[in-house]
Amino acid sequence: MFRVTTGGNYSRVLSNIMLAQQRQMDAGDKLATQKNGSDLKDYSRNAEMLTAMRSVDSRLGGYLEQNKMITDKLTTQDFSLSQLGDAAASTKQAIEEAIATGRTDTLMQEVEAQFRNSVSAMNSRYGGKYLFAGGKIDAEPVTAQSLSDLTDPLTPAISDFFKNDDFITEHKVDDATVVRTGLLASDLGTEMLTAYKAIQAFHESTDGPLTGTMTDAQRTFLEQQLKVWDQAASNVIDKTARNGMMQARVEGVKKDLTTRQDSLKEMIGGIVDANMPEVTIHLEQATLALQASTQVFLTLRDSSLVNMLK
Repeated sequence: MFRVTTGGNYSRVLSNIMLAQQRQMDAGDKLATQKNGSDLKDYSRNAEMLTAMRSVDSRLGGYLEQNKMITDKLTTQDFSLSQLGDAAASTKQAIEEAIATGRTDTLMQEVEAQFRNSVSAMNSRYGGKYLFAGGKIDAEPVTAQSLSDLTDPLTPAISDFFKNDDFITEHKVDDATVVRTGLLASDLGTEMLTAYKAIQAFHESTDGPLTGTMTDAQRTFLEQQLKVWDQAASNVIDKTARNGMMQARVEGVKKDLTTRQDSLKEMIGGIVDANMPEVTIHLEQATLALQASTQVFLTLRDSSLVNMLK
């Protein structure tokens, strides 16, 4: 036989009220934050796995940020290489037009302009640093300013005009892939500057200058130069294509990383994200339980022996 007492009844009802309040608070917190907890202890059963997944997610995020920077750099390189290729093609076209017309009135002005475009392309910057300078990112990799610099007796070698070193930039784009994104001005421009120097030297020679009506000697020289510039333009196109292939490779890695990160975030969400329809039902149940417990408490209070004796 169980003994029923007013004190015992109050104790049980108050316990139910406190439990319902706690459940209501827990459901309310989940509804507000849309999370199952606020720290790892709330996910004790999955804490180790959750920590590991967040570590991987952080690493993937780091790779994605770096790949964005690499993509931007390669895009800038592509623009500069295209500019260099256009300069080579335009120089060849100017020579072809001179041969076709038999006159060289504006040939050297056009060659000078394309030379400056070439130097500008090789001295391109990204993020305030010279793209094609190797490790010497704070100094212009090409110092020649005009065609006449190339024939200056004080700088007899073309290599004297290149100040880049041999450092080739490499980047790790994911856990298993390293790409070489760096290009050197000396590799890009030695052939072209040598060809520009040949034109300037001929212009300054006894067979020059390249102005007015073309002589037989000038025609022979310029026809020989067409092959040189055709090869120079082809080589720049090849380097541009290689840069494009690198862009495609980095973009492919970026897509793979994004897919992996999205999948990982979904897995993490399966642990930490609250099931909102379920949380809403729990909140309603807890509210009803609290109301019921409160009503029982009020009923018990009104039916106590003290109230009956009043």
